[in-house]
Amino acid sequence: MPVALITGASAGIGKEFAKLFAAKGYDLVLVARRKDALEQLAAEIKLTYGRASHVVAADLGCSTASQTVHEAVKAVGLQVDVLVNNAGYGLNGPFAKVPIETHADIIQVNISALVQLTRIFLPGMLERSNGGVLNVASTAAFVPGPMMAVYYASKAFVLSFTEALANEVSGTGIKVSCLCPGATITEFQVRSGMDKTDVFKGAVMDSVTVAKLGVDGLERNETVVICGLKNQLAVAAAHLVPRKVSASLVRKLQDLT
Repeated sequence: MPVALITGASAGIGKEFAKLFAAKGYDLVLVARRKDALEQLAAEIKLTYGRASHVVAADLGCSTASQTVHEAVKAVGLQVDVLVNNAGYGLNGPFAKVPIETHADIIQVNISALVQLTRIFLPGMLERSNGGVLNVASTAAFVPGPMMAVYYASKAFVLSFTEALANEVSGTGIKVSCLCPGATITEFQVRSGMDKTDVFKGAVMDSVTVAKLGVDGLERNETVVICGLKNQLAVAAAHLVPRKVSASLVRKLQDLT
């Protein structure tokens, strides 16, 4: 039975990824900090889809968490066929005022854990000539992000890393995709402080739609999946505007001062 490992699975887009893969016949490894939420999701998936879920409560902000996840997977004798690196977060505020510990934590979750988990599970996929890696970035990957400088830079890393990885594994049977949502209704906007900014005013996407676009894009082996026409147009426009101008525009959307 194929297995999908999903980080940040306790809510939002990650939770919807879990349901989608379960509906496709995958057993799951669900990773997040909140064990109770993961266990509730596992029970729901068992009841609705008849698929088994293995819960791994781990804080990917910890440098040893990726190894903890690996050991948990080995302990139950599973191989990971699809890795979904969905966990990530940011915090709105001037770079110099956000605690350095928070910056380090964002880098650990958004970049380091993603790279570590990919390095852990990709070799097995290559040996089997089958598998997939779906990394969740953001439309933030395409522009500088004043007031969320580290978050935006981390998503630019995810995009670049995924594009390079897709090229490296081309022809091996491995599919690699980078999902780039725009503003989406999840817990992210509240945790990051973005819920009060202009970014989340007007039409935003829902996590069900975004997750489906990601899974469909991975199945088609699309290297970059930008969610929705509005976001596609915004990214296209960003390529035509000087980055200094992009930075000013993003700041106007995000600045709460």
